[in-house]
Amino acid sequence: MTAKNKKKPPSSPTDGVTPKYITRFIEWFVAPHLREEVLGDLHERYALQAEQWGETKARRRYWREVLAYVRPSIIKRKHSAYHNPTNTDMLRNYLKIAWRNLIKQKGYSFINIAGLSVGMAVAMLIGLWVHHEYSYDKFLPNYQHLYQVRRNFNSNGDTLTFTSTSLKLADALRNQIPEIEHVAESDHMGSHGLKVGDKKIYLKGAQIEGDFLQMFQYPLVKGEASIALKDPYSIVLSESTANALFGSENPMGKIVRFDNQNDLKVTGILKDLPPNSSFQFNYLVPFSYYEATENDVRMARSGGFGENSYQIFVKLKPSVSYAQVANKIALIEHTERNNINAMNSVVILQPLQNWHLYSTYQNGKEVGGFIEYVRMFSIIGILVVLIACINFVNLTTARSAKRAKEVGIRKSIGSQRQQLIGQFLTESFLLTLVAFLFSLLFVQCLLPAFNALIDNQLAIPYANTGFWLAILSCLLITALLAGSLPAFYLSSFQPVKVLKGTMQVGKAAAWPRKALVVAQFSCSIALILSAIIVFKQIRHAKNRPTGYDVNRLLMTNMNSELGQNFTILKDELVKNGIAENVSQSSSPATEIWWHSDLDKWPGKNAGETVEMGIIRVANDYFKTVGMTLAQGRDFRSENDTTSVIFNEAAIKRFRLLNPVDQIITWQGRQLKIVGIAKDALMESPFTKADPTMFVCTPGPLNVLLYRISPRLATQDALTQMTASFNKHNPSYAYSYQFADVSYAAKFKLESLIGKLAGIFAGLAIFISCLGLFGLASFMAERRTKEIGVRKVLGASILNVWGLLSKEFIYLVGISFIIATPIAYYLLSNWLQKYEYRTELSWWIFALTGLGAMAVTLLTVSFQSIKAALLDPVKSLKIE
Repeated sequence: MTAKNKKKPPSSPTDGVTPKYITRFIEWFVAPHLREEVLGDLHERYALQAEQWGETKARRRYWREVLAYVRPSIIKRKHSAYHNPTNTDMLRNYLKIAWRNLIKQKGYSFINIAGLSVGMAVAMLIGLWVHHEYSYDKFLPNYQHLYQVRRNFNSNGDTLTFTSTSLKLADALRNQIPEIEHVAESDHMGSHGLKVGDKKIYLKGAQIEGDFLQMFQYPLVKGEASIALKDPYSIVLSESTANALFGSENPMGKIVRFDNQNDLKVTGILKDLPPNSSFQFNYLVPFSYYEATENDVRMARSGGFGENSYQIFVKLKPSVSYAQVANKIALIEHTERNNINAMNSVVILQPLQNWHLYSTYQNGKEVGGFIEYVRMFSIIGILVVLIACINFVNLTTARSAKRAKEVGIRKSIGSQRQQLIGQFLTESFLLTLVAFLFSLLFVQCLLPAFNALIDNQLAIPYANTGFWLAILSCLLITALLAGSLPAFYLSSFQPVKVLKGTMQVGKAAAWPRKALVVAQFSCSIALILSAIIVFKQIRHAKNRPTGYDVNRLLMTNMNSELGQNFTILKDELVKNGIAENVSQSSSPATEIWWHSDLDKWPGKNAGETVEMGIIRVANDYFKTVGMTLAQGRDFRSENDTTSVIFNEAAIKRFRLLNPVDQIITWQGRQLKIVGIAKDALMESPFTKADPTMFVCTPGPLNVLLYRISPRLATQDALTQMTASFNKHNPSYAYSYQFADVSYAAKFKLESLIGKLAGIFAGLAIFISCLGLFGLASFMAERRTKEIGVRKVLGASILNVWGLLSKEFIYLVGISFIIATPIAYYLLSNWLQKYEYRTELSWWIFALTGLGAMAVTLLTVSFQSIKAALLDPVKSLKIE
C-alpha cells in the first residue's frame, strides 16, 4: 500500500464510535491538570497500535487502559490532589452533576420544582399562621405566671365552666392565698365615649383594678405601671387613642371627659397592643372609678359569692405553680353554705398561654378550642409537602432507566454506594433549594391576599435567625424525604446487569410508585371531602330559622345621655318614619350578656338548678326584634314589672305543661308567666336555643334597638338617624351595628376554616395532578413503540387513550375507596361538637369521587392523546 493511499488512523479512538456517557466519564474521573498529558499519551499509543494491529484491536486496548487508569485501585497509587479528593471537591462535583441533570431534563425538573415550590409555599403560609396563633400573649414578661379565674358550676350533674366571677372571690383570693402575688378584677370590656374639646370618639376599653399593669406588663411609653391606675379618676390611653384626642400635644396630665359624666386625668400612655394579644383595648380606667360611680358595683363588693358578673386575673409568685394552689382555691367559695350557687362552684385557674387556643371546656377541663384547627392545618401543611415529595420520588424512580447506565459505569470504575447516595441526595437538595426560592417568591406575593382572608397582618420574618434555622431544617427534611428513596433505589443497581441491558428497572419500581400515587390522591380526596362538609355545615346553620328578623335591625350601646332622651328620640324616629320600631334591652339582639339561676318554679326538685339567660327589656322589644309569641301575651307597658316571658327552651327545661299564669321566684321576687316566646338563636347558631327569661324593666338599659323603616333606603335612613342622634346625644359620636352583620360574625371561624380547607385541598389536587402529568408523560414515552405497533395493527385513538389512562383511573379509584371511610370517620367526629349539624350524605362522597376521576382524566388525557396521534412510522423509528 503506497503512502498516498495509506489510511490514516482516526485522530481519537472516540471519534464517531463512543457513546457520549463514556466521554463524560473520562472528563469526570481524570484530574484536570493530568487530563491532557494522560489522554495525549493514550492517543499516541493508540496511533502506533492501530498501524500494527488495526483499528478494532487498538480501540479495545485503548479502552482497557482508560478503565485501568481510572479504577480506584490504580488511582490510589498516584500521588496527586486528584487521587485524594477532599469533601469540598466531592461536594462541588455533586453539585455540578446535579445542576447538569436539572438543566438537561427541563420538563421533569419543572414538574418537580413546581410541585415542591407550591407545597412549600402552602407549608410556609400555614407555618406563619400557626406560629402567630401559638405566639398569643407570649411577648409579655412572666406570662407563665398569669392566670384567669374560672368557675366550674355543677348544674344538675352537668359541669358548666364560666369566666364570670364575684368581687367577693377577688378579695378572698387576695387575702387568703399568700401564693398569689397580684389580683386584678375587671368588668367585661365594653365601649365608652371619650371627649376632649370638640373631639369625640367611641372606643373599646377596660375598667380594671390597679395591679393590672404590674401583672400584664404592656410597655408604657409614658407613666409608671405601679401608680398609673391608683387614682380612681385617672385614665391610661394607647398611643393611637392619645393621637386621636390630642394630636402632637403631650397628653400626660391632660383631661379626658369619660362618658360625658366625669373628667379623668391622663396618667400613662401605652404602646398599641400587638395583634397577638388576647386583650384588645384602647384605654384603661381604674376599677375603683367604677365602684365610686356605680352603686351596683359597690353593692356587689359587699355581696356574696353569687354575684358573678366580673372577671378576675391573678399572678402567682415566681416560685409557685398552679398545682401548689389548686386545692386551696378550689372550694374557697364553700364558706357560704346557704348559697346554692357558691356551694355548687369549684374555682379553677386557666393559664394565660392557653386563653387563645383552649376555650372549650367539658366536665370542667380544657378539651380544645381553636387549637383543634391549628393542629388540623399543621397536618394539612405537612400532607401537602408530602404530596409534593411523592411527585419527586415517583418521577425519579420512573425515569431510573435513564440513569441506570450512569450508575453502572460509576460502580464499574470504583464508585462506592455511599458516594452515589450522596450524589443523588445532593441533587435532591439542589432541587429543593431552587423550589424554596420560588416558594419564597410565591408567599411574598400571596401574603396580602392571605392576610385579607384571615384578617391579620402576617409577614415573613427575614431578620429572624430562628426563622432561617427552621427553614434550613425544613429544607433538609424535605430533601431527605424527596431524595432518600430514589437515592437508595438507584444506588442499588448491579453494574453487570445494567451494562448488559438485562435489568428491568421500570418494573421493579412500579408497585411502590403506584402505592405512592394512591397515598397522594387519598390525602387529596380526603381534603376535598373535608372542605365540602365544612361549607355544607355552614350553609346548613345559615339556613336555620333564627326566630327573629335581623334584617334592617340596628343596635347602639346606650349611655346616660341616650337614657335620659330615649323617649324623645324614640318618638322622633317613629313619627318621622325613619324607624319602624324602637326599644331597648340589657343585651344585643344577637347575644345574651347575663345568666342567672331561678330560685323556684312549679315542679322544682330538691337541689335542682337552672342556669338561664336573663334579658331585661323595654316595651315593644318583641315587636322591634321580630320575635313572636307561641302562647300568652306581650308586656302591656314598661310598668308590667311583675310579669315574665320565657322562651320555649326554658319551659321545656322546667317541664311545665300549662306554663301561662304559673308563678316563679327569681332574686326573691315572685313573677307571673304571661307569655311563651318562640325560640330564637341569640347565641350560637350551631347549638340549641338557650333557655331564656325576659323581664320588663322601665329604666335605661344597655342597648338601643331600632329597625329601619321599609320605605327608606338604608343610606338615607342612616343619614337622618345621624342627625337625630347628634341632636339628642351630642356628647357622643353616633355609632351603630347591624344585627345581620353581628349574626354573620358567628360564622366567621367556620367560614375561615372552610375557605382555607378549600384552597389547600385545591392546591393538593394541583400538585397531585402535576405528578400524574409527569408519570403520564413518562409512560407515553416508554410505550411509544408499543403504541406504534398497536396503531399499525388497527388500534384507534380511543383504544390508545384508554390503554394509557386506565391504570391511573384504577389508582385514583383505589384512593377514593381508602379515603372515603377515613374522611367519614374524621368528619363524623368533627360534626359531633355541633348540636345542630348537617348530614354526611352519600352523594357528597360519590360526587367527590367522580370529580377526582374527571380531574385525573383531564390530566393524563393530554399526554395520552398526544401519544395516540403520533405517526406510527416515526414511533417505530425511535431508538
